[in-house]
Amino acid sequence: MNSIFLAILLSISPISELRGGIPYILSVSTLTFANAIALPLICILANILVVLPVFFFLDFLHHRFLGINFYRKLFNLFITRIQRKAKKLEPQINKYGYISLALFVAVPLPVTGAWTGALIAWLLGLNRKKSFAAIALGVLIAGVIVTLLTLAGLSMFRALL
Repeated sequence: MNSIFLAILLSISPISELRGGIPYILSVSTLTFANAIALPLICILANILVVLPVFFFLDFLHHRFLGINFYRKLFNLFITRIQRKAKKLEPQINKYGYISLALFVAVPLPVTGAWTGALIAWLLGLNRKKSFAAIALGVLIAGVIVTLLTLAGLSMFRALL
């Protein structure tokens, strides 16, 4: 399987996202300056573009699952709590919501990527265009952090050899 294709698959996966795609592609590629920039950018772009279908499928699946009584009751209970808390925090969400979303996605830890950011934006009913921009910014920042940490780790590992 092509290394770039596998890196893209890792980057769009909800489990690994950039934390899997970038270290993989940099570890299997010849490290040149161009590769150190271009290959992570491919992973970053793939991770940003996955947000659009995530929004679509959240809407699509949600409407389908609403026909299931258990899901409808559980979702209504869950979403009612979230919306009640969001209503209380509406001024803060309007003021800091999108920058907070970008910073949340920017932290390169498990469960803080584009998939979770899209889910949070969807649950809070945030504007899709602004959410997409915030998530894209967060993915870009996370991509830079993961790339720098991976390059540092690879150079230290290669220095030991």
